[in-house]
Amino acid sequence: MQNMTMISERPAEVETKAEAGHWEGDLIVGVGSASAMVTLRERKTHYGIIINLPNGHTAVQTNQAIIAAFSTMPSHLKRTLTWDQGVEMARHQELSAATGLRIYFAERSSPWQRGANENFNGLARQYFPKGTDLSVHTDEHVKKVCDELNTRPRKSLNYLNPATALRAEYRISPD
Repeated sequence: MQNMTMISERPAEVETKAEAGHWEGDLIVGVGSASAMVTLRERKTHYGIIINLPNGHTAVQTNQAIIAAFSTMPSHLKRTLTWDQGVEMARHQELSAATGLRIYFAERSSPWQRGANENFNGLARQYFPKGTDLSVHTDEHVKKVCDELNTRPRKSLNYLNPATALRAEYRISPD
C-alpha cells in the first residue's frame, strides 16, 4: 500500500486515551471471505460501531461504510483511525480526505497495536461467529447488537456505558 503513515508516527495523546476521537478499525470476515463487517472502536469511550458489508469489502465499499458512519459526528470526535494493512484500506487517502481522520497503520501481524478494536471484535464475534455468512444479518439486527454492546456498563469507565461516555464527549467543545 502506498503512502502509509505507520503507528509509530501516531501522536502520543492517542495512547493516553485522555481525549476522544481516536478510533481503531478492522474487518471481521465471513465464511469464504464473501461477506464482511467493518468494526470501529473509539479508544477513550469504548464506543463501538459495526457496519455490515453484505455485498463485498473492497476499498471503495469499506470507505463508503466508514464515511457514512462518521458523517454526522463532530470533527473533534474524528481525530485518528488506526487500521491494519489490509487491502480494504488501499484508498485510505480518499477516506482521510472525506472524513478528516488521520489514518495510521499497525505493523504487519501485530493485532495488539489495535487492542481496543481486537477486544471489540471478540465481543462482536459472540453475535457474528467465525465461519458464518455475515450477509444474512439485517441492518436492524446489526444496530441492535451495537446498541447492546454500547449500553453494557464497563468497569474501565467507572461503570458508565460507552454510549453515555460518547454522548458526554459530544458536549465537549474542542479547544
